[in-house]
Amino acid sequence: MPAGAGVATSGYPSLDEVRGSPGYPSRERMAKGAVAVIECVQEIPCNPCEAACPRGAVKVGQPITNLPALDGEKCIGCGLCLARCPGLAIFLLDMTYSDTEAALSFPHEYLPLPEPGATVTAVDRAGQPVCRAKVLKVANPARNDRTPVITIAIPKEFAESVRGIARKSGGGDVGR
Repeated sequence: MPAGAGVATSGYPSLDEVRGSPGYPSRERMAKGAVAVIECVQEIPCNPCEAACPRGAVKVGQPITNLPALDGEKCIGCGLCLARCPGLAIFLLDMTYSDTEAALSFPHEYLPLPEPGATVTAVDRAGQPVCRAKVLKVANPARNDRTPVITIAIPKEFAESVRGIARKSGGGDVGR
């Protein structure tokens, strides 16, 4: 993404924007295990993430247009906030998944859903291919209100850039 780009010009946030938001966990917190990564960078009236967190790790407060702030020490990585975000802007990142791979969970509202064990194309915020990924889990419990959450394993070096998987169309993958 070119310098100066971001959600206002491209429609998706730049890595600098998300790193600068109060919902982005510290590298130290990421190194401890699964943690929510909130990539909400626009001040919009929205707060389902705050209500979803049983530990009070996500705060929006008043006014409702505040950016959600993550208290990384309170976040236990349960992922309850992922499917509650109507903007699909919350991810769960586990940098301790293995020595070489991170586990990334995200809401996915496209069909068909991938099967656990499948190899898929992981994409960035713009929907551009980044790397291959293995689907670890596809969860769609009733509490998600029909928003499946997919967990993939990706090389750690792509943990901050991968944010979804390519959709299947006909015989191959297409962008997110």
